[in-house]
Amino acid sequence: MRTESKPTRLDRVFARLDREPERPAHVGMPRMSRHRMVLFGAALAFYLAIVWAVLITSWLVRLDWQVMFFRPYQQWPEIHAFVDYYVVLGQRGPTAVMVAAWLGWRSWRQHTLRPLLALGVSLLLLNVTVGAAKYGMGRLGPHYATEIGSNEMWLGGDIFPSGHTANAVVTWGILAYLASTPRARRWLSALSAVTSLGVGLSTVYIGTHWLSDVVLGWVAGLLILLALPWFEPVIARAETRILALRARWRAPWGDTAEAGAPGRPVVLRPLPGRADTAPEPVPTGRPASRSPAYLAPGPHTTRAERSPVTPAGSRRPQHAERHPRGTTSAGRP
Repeated sequence: MRTESKPTRLDRVFARLDREPERPAHVGMPRMSRHRMVLFGAALAFYLAIVWAVLITSWLVRLDWQVMFFRPYQQWPEIHAFVDYYVVLGQRGPTAVMVAAWLGWRSWRQHTLRPLLALGVSLLLLNVTVGAAKYGMGRLGPHYATEIGSNEMWLGGDIFPSGHTANAVVTWGILAYLASTPRARRWLSALSAVTSLGVGLSTVYIGTHWLSDVVLGWVAGLLILLALPWFEPVIARAETRILALRARWRAPWGDTAEAGAPGRPVVLRPLPGRADTAPEPVPTGRPASRSPAYLAPGPHTTRAERSPVTPAGSRRPQHAERHPRGTTSAGRP
């Protein structure tokens, strides 16, 4: 009795790395549900509350100055080298390349462009919203502060909200947004939240951002992820057009409309002005100029229909001088 061996964990891992034979029929796509709408509204209200608290120079601004005077980089100098490397997880260039490579493999494996298009849309929204807020409010950073206790707004800066924090939320959070299972989505959401908050606190440790910048940047990135389902129809239309354009480029060159569609028979029509006459039969045997052979009257059969005849006796010709074996000729002495 032959038993099939069960695949090991390593076999299952390599099976998941292979390309799927066709695009999955049911790909989980987040929708703008009521729960997501409530979260989006709460995050937007929190965003506006932080901006208002900074504009009126409230307790949040005083907390920013207290953290700046605390100088975390002097309190814990032993982690400075680690923080210098960890803060790279919030920079646009390295993080976008790493995440784009992973999502590009996902697109190749599942025969879809949605992961890459979702990343592009999220980064575009990040540039528009966070960039506009940065240059619109123009807040200066701790290293360039001009007056103690001031909110440092509209002075030509570009740090409010924190771009490092918002980029970390969007770049790593898009992996949770595109996760294929709810369990993976929950784990990746928690991991991206912790990573982005760590990146923001690293900028506070170094002294490049106020604490309120980090909080506002975290909420700004969360708003982009919560608003992505509104752009899913745009992503779907863009994917359809790109795939149609790729199919058009892959089509063979030189096809004309007169030849018809591939696989369809071509109809041949007679030339105008010529009578439709039956074509004369073309002889396939001997030339027609040779006179036909005379056949005697009576039934005739073809060569293939004749039954083979085996000749009787020996085919060897008779010789008068030959004698059978064991006998001698009379004239021989």
